[in-house]
Amino acid sequence: MNFGDTMGLSMRNLRQSLLRTALTTLGVSIGIASLAGMVSLGVGLQEQIVGRFLQSGVFDRLTVISRGNFGGLAGFGARGARGEGRGRGGANNSGQPAPKLDDAAVQKIAALQNVREVYPDLRVPLQMKVADFEQVVTAAGVPMSSKNEGAFQTISSGEFFSSDSDKTCMLSLDMAKRIDEKNPNGLIGKAVALSYAASRKSETPVDANSGFQVQRRDLECRVVGIVERETGPSFPGGGSAVSGVMIPQGLARAIDSEVVTNAQSFLQQTDEAKTYSTLTVKVDQARFTQDVEDRIRDLGYTVFSVNDALRGAKNAFIVLDIFLSLIGSIALAVSSLGIVNTMVMSILERTREIGIMKAVGASNSDVRRIFLIEASVIGLLGGIMGIALGWVVGQVINFGANVYIQSQGGTAGTLFSLPWWLIGSAIGFSIVVSLIAGSYPASRAAKLDPIHALRHD
Repeated sequence: MNFGDTMGLSMRNLRQSLLRTALTTLGVSIGIASLAGMVSLGVGLQEQIVGRFLQSGVFDRLTVISRGNFGGLAGFGARGARGEGRGRGGANNSGQPAPKLDDAAVQKIAALQNVREVYPDLRVPLQMKVADFEQVVTAAGVPMSSKNEGAFQTISSGEFFSSDSDKTCMLSLDMAKRIDEKNPNGLIGKAVALSYAASRKSETPVDANSGFQVQRRDLECRVVGIVERETGPSFPGGGSAVSGVMIPQGLARAIDSEVVTNAQSFLQQTDEAKTYSTLTVKVDQARFTQDVEDRIRDLGYTVFSVNDALRGAKNAFIVLDIFLSLIGSIALAVSSLGIVNTMVMSILERTREIGIMKAVGASNSDVRRIFLIEASVIGLLGGIMGIALGWVVGQVINFGANVYIQSQGGTAGTLFSLPWWLIGSAIGFSIVVSLIAGSYPASRAAKLDPIHALRHD
C-alpha cells in the first residue's frame, strides 16, 4: 500500500465521522489555545519589561570607575578630582597604582572591540537665572548619542540639541514648572543665564601654589527642549544622565575644565591631566556587554553594569514560561484523551474493514500508518485553529487591558505576543501530542487478527 492510498483512506475515514472528528479537533484547538495563550502572556510580559529596558539603553552600557576613586562612588556622576589614585584604595590587585580615568583612558577604552562610544559623566554646578527665578543647579552633560534614547525618547516640547557645542540647554518638566508653572512649554526659545566660578592663573602669583584666582563666568543658553521626566541613575550604569538642567556634552566639558567646585579643585595645577570620576561606555549590542566589561577590567578599572540583572530577568521569565506552559498543557492533555477515544471508537466501527485490508495483503505497518495519519491531521487542524483562537482572545484582552491602562494614565502595551517561533512550536507540539495519543489505538488496530476481524459483526 503506497502513501497515496494510505492518505486517501485516512481522509475518507475522517470525513465519514465528520461530527466526531470536528469535536475532537475542537478539543485539541482549545488545548492549544490555552497553551499558546499562557506562553504568549509570558512572552508579552518579557517584551514589555526587558524590551523597554533595552530600548532605554540600560543594558548596552557600562560604568567605569578608577579603582583609586572607588571610595568616592557615593559621588557617582560628579566631577572627579585630579590625582594619582595612590594610597588606600588607590592600587589594583597587583599592587600597582590604579590607572587614571583621563582622556587617554577614554581613547584606550574607545579602541576596544564592540565599543560604540565612551564619554565622561559630567555634572557641573551652575547658578541659573530666568526672569525672576534664580537657583543653584547641577547641569548634566548629555552626549549627542543620547538622542531618542531613554528619557530623551519623549521630549514633551521642543527638540534635542542640534550640536555638541551649541550654547543651548534642555530642562526637565519639573524644573520648567518651577520656573513657569502656568506655561512651562513657553520657555522654549527663551534665554537662560548661567554662571559659574572659574579658576585662572594669576599674572602676579605670590608663589607657584597660590598663583590662581577665581572669577565669575557668565553664559547665556537658549532652551531648546523640555524632557518629561527627571530620573537620574540610582546605580552605576543606570541610564542617561537626566537632571533639571541638561547641556551638550561638549559644552559641559568646556565648563568642567575650569569650574571651581571646592578648594581642592582650585589648588590643582592646570598642567595636570584632567581625570574623571566615572566614564560611560556604550557597546554595539547588549550581548557584547560582558565581553567588553571583562576587557576593561583587564585594563585595571572597576566596571559596573546591569548585564547580570538582564540575565536574571531572562531566567525568571524562562521559569515563568515553563510554569505557564504546564498550566496550559492541562487542557491539551485532556483533549488528547479525546483523540484516544476517537481512534478507539474508529477501530470498533472499522474492525471488519481492517480485517479485509489485512486479508488482501495490508501489513501491520500499513494499518498503523492509517490511524497515525488520522491523528496527525486532527493535531494539525487543531493546532492551526488553536493558534487562531488564542490570537483572537489575546487581541481582545490586549484591547480591553490597554483601554483600562490608558484610562489610568499608563502607557499602552502588548500583553499577549505570538511570535512566529511560538506559532510553529505550538502547531508542532499539537501534532506530536496527537501522534502520541493515537499511537495506542494504531498499535491496537495493527495487532487485530484478520480472521477474528472478518467475523466481527
